[in-house]
Amino acid sequence: MHTPTKSLPEQIFSLNEHNDVLFEKLSLELFRMHAKQNEPYGQFVRLLGRTPENVRSIKEIPFMPISFFKHHLVGTFSAPPEAVFLSSGTTGMERSHHHVAHLSVYNTSLETCFNQFFGKPNEYCILALLPSYLERSNSSLVYMTQRLMKKSGHADNGFYLDRLTALSKVLNKNAKNGVKTLLIGVTFALLDLAEKHPQELKNCTILETGGMKGRRREMPREEVHGILRSAFGLEKIASEYGMTELLSQGYSLGDGIFRTPPWMRVYVREATDPLNVFERGKGALNVIDLANMHSCPFIATQDLAHIHQDHSFEVLGRMDDAEVRGCNLMVSS
Repeated sequence: MHTPTKSLPEQIFSLNEHNDVLFEKLSLELFRMHAKQNEPYGQFVRLLGRTPENVRSIKEIPFMPISFFKHHLVGTFSAPPEAVFLSSGTTGMERSHHHVAHLSVYNTSLETCFNQFFGKPNEYCILALLPSYLERSNSSLVYMTQRLMKKSGHADNGFYLDRLTALSKVLNKNAKNGVKTLLIGVTFALLDLAEKHPQELKNCTILETGGMKGRRREMPREEVHGILRSAFGLEKIASEYGMTELLSQGYSLGDGIFRTPPWMRVYVREATDPLNVFERGKGALNVIDLANMHSCPFIATQDLAHIHQDHSFEVLGRMDDAEVRGCNLMVSS
C-alpha cells in the first residue's frame, strides 16, 4: 500500500527530540533551497566559499547574521508574504523585518510548542502586560499572545498594559475561583505590577518575555525573578526565548534553563571564528529554526549562551557590539 509523502511542514512539526537523522536531513534540504533561492543568504554562503554541493553535514551549514533582517528582504517567496513582523527596537533604531510567507506555519509552531511546555491554551485565562494588537499589529509577540487568547476563549482574556488595577482585580478573582491563569508580560510592566499590586497568586504562571526599553535599570534575570516570586508568592517564574526573526520559541519553566521544541536547535560559535560551531559549551548563540522554512532557518544571533549536555541552554548576555533590543532582558553570566 502506498503511503502518501508528508509535506515539509508535516515532517518538521512531527519531529521528536531524538530524531537527529531526520533533523539533519531536513536542515540540509532547507540549506540547499535557501542557498539557491534566497538571494541574501545565497550571496552570504557564496562569499564563504560554500555551495549546495560541498556542504554535506549540518556542521558545515553557514549561519546568517541576524542583522540581515534589518537590511535585506530575507526569504524565498512565490507570493506576497501573509505578514511582516517588525522588531520592537528603540527610538531611532533600525528595525528587523521578518516576512512570513504563511501564517499557518507560525500558528502550528507556536501552538505545538505551547502545548508541549504548558498544555492547551483553552485550559487558561490568558492575560497580557503587552501593547494591544491595535497598538502593535506588526509585533510577533503580540500576534502570538492574541492567537493563544483566541484558542483559550476565556471571557477575561485581554491586554492590560497601563491598566494594572483592572488586571489586579482579574488576577484576584481568578485566584479565589481557582481559575488557571497565564500572565504574559514584558519585564518592566511585570515589575510595575509587583510594586503597585503585590498579591498571592494561585494557579497562575507568569511568563516574562524580557524588555526594559529604558523604563528601568537593566537587572540580572535572577534579580527580576526574585522580585516577582516575592511579590506574588510564586515558586518559579517562566521565561520565553523568542525574537522577531524566529518563528519558534524556547521556554524556561522557572530554572533559567531554556529548552526548545524538536524542530529548533541551538549551537554556539566562537566569537573570533564564526564558522567554528559547537553543540556544547559557551559562546555566541546560533539557532536552527526549521519553522523559518521560507525566511532563513540558520540564524547567528547576538546573544551569548551556555549550552548544556542535554541541548538546554542559558542566555549569558549580549555580545559587546550588539544593539540593545526592545525586548531584551540583560542577564548575568
